[in-house]
Amino acid sequence: MTDSNPPIADLTDEALQLVLKRAIRNTLILGAIGAAGIWIASSWRNAAMLAVGAMISSASIFEWQRLIRLFNAKLDQQKTPRGAVTVVLFFLARLIVYAAAIYGSLKCLQGSPVALLCGLGLAMLVLAWEALRLLRN
Repeated sequence: MTDSNPPIADLTDEALQLVLKRAIRNTLILGAIGAAGIWIASSWRNAAMLAVGAMISSASIFEWQRLIRLFNAKLDQQKTPRGAVTVVLFFLARLIVYAAAIYGSLKCLQGSPVALLCGLGLAMLVLAWEALRLLRN
């Protein structure tokens, strides 16, 4: 066995930010493509449910990115970024906003909850893909 670290362990803060930005972009792209496909194959209601889930997924990655930036600054003994309290409050408030968006989309759009779950799962799928790309390099 070798004691070499996998590439993901040597990831710098800047590289992590790029990975997360790419994940946000890819989540939105996959959500748009999936919604278009579902619209053609099924109905606009299911497509809208997938789109809502994809938007929540990408917004969640964005909030995690901001939170990670705050934690990394604390760990590196740097000056706390401006708006640290705002970042934490928005992180907590987003849970309420996203819960309301999920509830509203289920009640108003009356599409398939499975399409919503697929949209919500896009973030996990894209982040797993990005992690595999890092490990492969």
